[in-house]
Amino acid sequence: QVQLVESGGGLVQSGGSLRLSCAASGLLFSWYRMGWFRQAPGKERELVARISWSDDGVTYYADSVKGRFTISRDNAKNTVYLQMNNLRPEDTAVYYCAAALGVGDRPAYWGQGTQVTVSS
Repeated sequence: QVQLVESGGGLVQSGGSLRLSCAASGLLFSWYRMGWFRQAPGKERELVARISWSDDGVTYYADSVKGRFTISRDNAKNTVYLQMNNLRPEDTAVYYCAAALGVGDRPAYWGQGTQVTVSS
C-alpha cells in the first residue's frame, strides 16, 4: 500500500533550521506532485510548499515561508524534502507531506505528520 513517512521534525530555537524528509513507497513517485502542509493547534491545515513532478520542478511557497523554506525532491530516492531556515515560533505545527496526481487535484495520500516546535 502507499506510504508517506515524514522525518526530521523536532525542537529548535528561533532562527534555527530543520530539514524534513518524506519517503514515499507504493506509488509511482514521479507521477505525483508533492506538497508540505502544516497544522498548528486550533488552526486549519495550510499548504506550505509544493513541487511539481520532476526533480527541478516548478515550486510554490506560501507567503509566510518564502525566502526561508525550500522544497526539493529526488525521484531516484522517492523522497521529498523541506529545508526550513530562520525558523520562527509561528512555524510551530505538525508538518505533513502529501501526494497529488494532477494540477488542482486534492492530495490522494498523506503522511502521518511530524512535529516541529520552535521556541522563542
